Amino acid sequence: MTKSLFSQASPLAKGEEQIRILNEGSPKLRTLTPFGKKLEPLGLFPLKRTSLEIFQVNVGKMCNQVCKHCHVDAGPDRREIMTRETMLQCLKALKESSAHTVDLTGGAPEMNPDFRWFVEEIRKLDKKVIVRCNLTIILANPSYYDLPEFFKKYQVQVVSSLPYYDKRNTDRQRGDGVFDKSIKALQMLNEVGYGKGGTGLQLDLVYNPTGAFLPGAQEELEADFKRELKTLFGIEFNQLFVITNMPISRFLEYLEQSGNLESYLEKLIAAFNPQAAKGVMCRNTVSIGWDGYVYDCDFNQQLDLPVLSQTQRRLHVAEINWKAFSEETIIINQHCFGCTAGSGSSCGGSLVE
Repeated sequence: MTKSLFSQASPLAKGEEQIRILNEGSPKLRTLTPFGKKLEPLGLFPLKRTSLEIFQVNVGKMCNQVCKHCHVDAGPDRREIMTRETMLQCLKALKESSAHTVDLTGGAPEMNPDFRWFVEEIRKLDKKVIVRCNLTIILANPSYYDLPEFFKKYQVQVVSSLPYYDKRNTDRQRGDGVFDKSIKALQMLNEVGYGKGGTGLQLDLVYNPTGAFLPGAQEELEADFKRELKTLFGIEFNQLFVITNMPISRFLEYLEQSGNLESYLEKLIAAFNPQAAKGVMCRNTVSIGWDGYVYDCDFNQQLDLPVLSQTQRRLHVAEINWKAFSEETIIINQHCFGCTAGSGSSCGGSLVE
């Protein structure tokens, strides 16, 4: 099985090395336009928050898959897991916040031993719950077989990655056998009502390209996915979220090894969309790491670019002051071009119609 960058002791496992490469990895990269320079004419620099709506929590980096594009560098060999104590601190901060939605991610969030308890406690606060489910976890062992019913009981919105509607492209990105298991898991979700009209059970899929290119139009890809999955497998779902691959972690490794890093960053910069820049997810989202530290977004979390307290220490969720947090400047770097290229990209798909 492929190991994570962390387990390989790769230099790219460290955020500071990834940032160095993006900014100074070659003479060409050193000449590229800084992200902040693109924001200045729009009156967006320094980048500030609007209102807090999404409370995103990475409950651990452990995963049953090792996907080639994973920006979290997750896998079975990662042991970082959020404790119940940190979850309780998250719940306290969440209760005091204006966030209406909690977005649970990983790794495979379901592998955290307190995952179900956490979902139940969040729902007691009357907050919407999104779970980033990789689908194959549902079939990983019998203890997960009832996940569709659990999701249904707590009205969880399920968001699942499916690189394509054919086996070759999916398995190439996510590992041998992933496509067949993903199809089976989607059918299990459909059986309990997910993706079906009138049930209120939201099932969304996530598409991201398999190579060093930008995704196509979300509306067109969604139509293709719905047609093919329904025709071939009888599968229904609600929406397709199109996400641009972020040039960090394992995808950064791929870009370097394939000689595509410079050209990919040039594509992102050339496709900069001012409208997408205005709606980037870091403006209405807070991201909490598995250890409770606070970040502007999930990508900054993986690059170890934390939010700092007023005393310039790493800010922990247990000490967060929402008023002070709302006034802090969002940390940006060259990877941010991934969120503003073309129609824009966020955890909820395209930012611009």
